[in-house]
Amino acid sequence: MNKDPIREYELLSTRRQLFGRAALGVGTAALATVLGSQLLADQLPQEKTADGLHHPATAKRVIYLFMSGGPSQHDLWDYKPKLRGMSGQQLPPHVRDGQRITGMTSNQKNGLPVCPSKYKFTQYDNHDRGVYVSELLPHTATVVKDLCVVHSTFTEAINHDPAITYIQTGSQIPGRPSLGAWLSYGLGSMNENLPSYVVMHAKTDFAEQSLFNRLWGTGFMPSQHQGMLMQSQGDPVLYLSNPQGVSRVDRREQLDTLAALNQEQHRRFADPEILARIKQHEMAYRMQASVPELMDLSTEDEQTFELYGEEARQPGTFAACCLNARRLAERGVRNIQIFHRGWDAHGNLPKEHESQCKDVDQGCAALIKDLKRRGMLEDTLVVWGGEFGRTVYCQGNLTDTNYGRDHHPRCFTVWMAGGGVKPGITYGQTDDFGYNIADVNGNPLTPQPGKEIWTPGTMHIHDLNATILHLLGIDHTRLTFRYQGRDFRLTDVHGHVIHDLIA
Repeated sequence: MNKDPIREYELLSTRRQLFGRAALGVGTAALATVLGSQLLADQLPQEKTADGLHHPATAKRVIYLFMSGGPSQHDLWDYKPKLRGMSGQQLPPHVRDGQRITGMTSNQKNGLPVCPSKYKFTQYDNHDRGVYVSELLPHTATVVKDLCVVHSTFTEAINHDPAITYIQTGSQIPGRPSLGAWLSYGLGSMNENLPSYVVMHAKTDFAEQSLFNRLWGTGFMPSQHQGMLMQSQGDPVLYLSNPQGVSRVDRREQLDTLAALNQEQHRRFADPEILARIKQHEMAYRMQASVPELMDLSTEDEQTFELYGEEARQPGTFAACCLNARRLAERGVRNIQIFHRGWDAHGNLPKEHESQCKDVDQGCAALIKDLKRRGMLEDTLVVWGGEFGRTVYCQGNLTDTNYGRDHHPRCFTVWMAGGGVKPGITYGQTDDFGYNIADVNGNPLTPQPGKEIWTPGTMHIHDLNATILHLLGIDHTRLTFRYQGRDFRLTDVHGHVIHDLIA
């Protein structure tokens, strides 16, 4: 390949393409400039390893278990025994220190009453200072020595849509490529018969929050990097089966004809999205053979179903999604994401969180154990977490059984396993109220994500994404895509790799 992609593009552009662009108007006549800008991002001087990475990778793939809605760290991971003697008391003003809270609790008649967790916590020895795990997660507790539990994750977004868009794309404003799209763009695929990025939605009894395609979309990148949504009912992929009366031979002839037409269109206008469309059509054809084999769980032994539980036999359950995630990872899919909705417990938190934990607990633990027994955990990064956490104070009346907790972006818990992270450690801590990130002496920290100097012990969501990319062999500051005259990246102009988490 020509080492100068801009020059290569210019050489491939013909008079027909030039006049074709001119005939469509000034906007499309500028396409050469736009394409040249996109290609310029690859022109930046950068040393790479023999396999095209910025540095040796410890992970080949990511399985992201996303708990949409905001799990309560107070009831699952962040044990605060001192709060038991403060039940119902008002959160001291100096703890909040004027920080923004949502309108759902800012004008509560009963103020901000402290709400200690009603659940029992057990401390497990996980090599350093130990980690506390709630009784709601008994299966996950069995793999705690494989987990890196981060208590000091934080974000600026306080409402769901901007928060989930932020952690998935690096911006609170929609329109940027998702993490999976960046990985597809930067690393490519390891399997020509399946996409490099697959998304699954697990069933839940409390699906309050909607999930939008942009969360696994490509933004301004070519559409070939978009996540493929795998369905739990009917065809795993929309339109996977041929229409009635259309044979596989017929489909092949149709695609060949369509590809010829698209190639002619590309020769005229040189629009790279046309080539992306051809690739997607071919991928869809290959998936007609590969996806049914992927979804056939009859080859799995009884030991596997004992590990994941009987729910793994039911398509669409979280356990089934975790089992399919392992199967996708085995087949070379680079990025797999499972969304589990229903964690937005503004009310009725005990009932909802108990149900949610029952959904995900065994599947999470089984996935870790299954990857480990197959020798895959060491190069598979598993990430668990939501877009933010929940408040230490109560939403509603503490005396009611249907109390809830509001959104809390100041600190929440995320865990990682495998893929080169240190197993069996905890990182970061919060104050006695679980309201602010704290230093080793319990003094609140005020991390500044926009500052050049990173605050030790904290992990902004940009830091999380920077660390994920680092484990996959990518320097987050050098994976860029030029669009409208600017080099964009997943971490925008922020982010620090948290080397303390890396083995």
